[in-house]
Amino acid sequence: MTPPDPPTTAATTRIRPAPARDTEPRTTRENASMPRSHYDVVIAGAGHNGLVAAAYLARAGRSVLVLERLGHVGGLAVSARAFPGVDARLSRYSYLVSLLPTKIVKDLGLRLDLRRRRFASYTPAGDTGLLVDNEDAARTAASFEAVTGGRHDLAAWERFYGMTAHVARRVAPTLLEPLRARTDLREVVGDDEAWRDLFERPVGEVVDERFADDTVRGVVLTDALIGTFADPATDLLANRCFLYHVIGDGTGDWNVPVGGMGAVTAEIAEVARRHGAEIRTGAEVLAVDPDTGEVTFDDGAEHAVTAGKVLANLPPAVLARLLGETPERPEGAQLKINMVLSRLPRLRDPAVDPAEAFSGTFHINETRDQLAAAYAQAAAGKVPDLPPAEVYCHSLTDPSILGPELREAGAHTMTLFGLHMPARLFADPAAKREALDRTLASIDSVLAEPIEDCLLRAPSGEPCLEAKTPLDLERDAGLPGGHIFHHDLSWPYGEEDGHGARPAQWGVETAHERVLLCGAGARRGGGVSGIPGHNAAMAVLGSA
Repeated sequence: MTPPDPPTTAATTRIRPAPARDTEPRTTRENASMPRSHYDVVIAGAGHNGLVAAAYLARAGRSVLVLERLGHVGGLAVSARAFPGVDARLSRYSYLVSLLPTKIVKDLGLRLDLRRRRFASYTPAGDTGLLVDNEDAARTAASFEAVTGGRHDLAAWERFYGMTAHVARRVAPTLLEPLRARTDLREVVGDDEAWRDLFERPVGEVVDERFADDTVRGVVLTDALIGTFADPATDLLANRCFLYHVIGDGTGDWNVPVGGMGAVTAEIAEVARRHGAEIRTGAEVLAVDPDTGEVTFDDGAEHAVTAGKVLANLPPAVLARLLGETPERPEGAQLKINMVLSRLPRLRDPAVDPAEAFSGTFHINETRDQLAAAYAQAAAGKVPDLPPAEVYCHSLTDPSILGPELREAGAHTMTLFGLHMPARLFADPAAKREALDRTLASIDSVLAEPIEDCLLRAPSGEPCLEAKTPLDLERDAGLPGGHIFHHDLSWPYGEEDGHGARPAQWGVETAHERVLLCGAGARRGGGVSGIPGHNAAMAVLGSA
């Protein structure tokens, strides 16, 4: 889930590292009795965006109550020991950080270590592969020539990612401001070709025009499809997905959080508490009255509190249900597989060390034509014959997520994100096994040995592998349709009414004045960003 970095991308700024702490989700102890019946703000959901909003609002002196259904904070940005008896803390759901702005980190004084990966990506191609090395332009150029047979696509690559880097620098700062109108954002971009190719023309059409090699085209297109079921040749939804994958914090870098994703949300929660926010886990919101601000929840007993503002760090479909409205059902489109390996698998390409290939994005059967074939099969209701996917070994960048014995033995974590796996495919329970088997076969087709030979065995004897379909995410995490972005991503600009965007809109507003979205379903939401949380807090503070 990482764009290949342009050659001039700046290195990640290190923030003060946080002290070591256990970031694995923990079951809450019994909550204390309610200290008050009215709060300035009640936040439904303690995922990272809700925690960011709580930290900003509590820091500004507002009384804040955060209610979380699960027994731990962090939502899908958590670290977990997924396999009993195996000392490996996996970023079980969300797994990389790009969109989190440095401004939020500095505003809240977050102590985080977000490490940039030297190798952007490796894509097997027969007995060789395309290696993008952020620190060795000559090696990257030689790899392009070996795979494509020339230098045309390397030059096109440099031009294209130079363009996206320009757009990232211009657009990223606006994500923490009130929404601009479309015409205003186009002026901010200040490049007609970039606007046309990224905002107006299907990205698949642009990629076909700019690049000649099928492998290179596929590497570019994957960022238009992560968590998004769309045909990039025709559907501008793919453009919106692509934009969010290349503009993060003005660089587009996708970084590994030291300590796992749970380290990020644990730190934000700690800051929110330090400023006085009250966070209650095991507290499920049952209903929201938009007229009175009354929030009813159950933490073993039913309670009701009132709030001046209610912030929903929830999918819009869940919020609609809490408001007594009829929700629309989104559809997720991914297969997530978490693994612990006893060792890294061997590659067909002797010129590349597996530690290099797997420390960035390792693309699996993601050429342009393979992506199109898999989309066509999934759209027809069939699990793709050769599922496209990508894997990462976070432990190559952050060994701290492994216990000492696993590190010494050469073990590693591996996270797989599979594309074109819409929820509709899994209505038949047998489809999960089919999707898993075909995805493992897809991995094997590009390796020099079966991936199953490299899986670590838990003390029980079971292989360390778990698979999550969209329906699993709906059941386990409460995501309607298993949609990781809560619903389809939106453009990062506001609606125009003849006079530009509506004044003072932050993209978090709902039809109810008291109720704001502060999660991924807000405009400019999606990914681990904190942007909707920040913007909802600013909307509250600006309305006071």
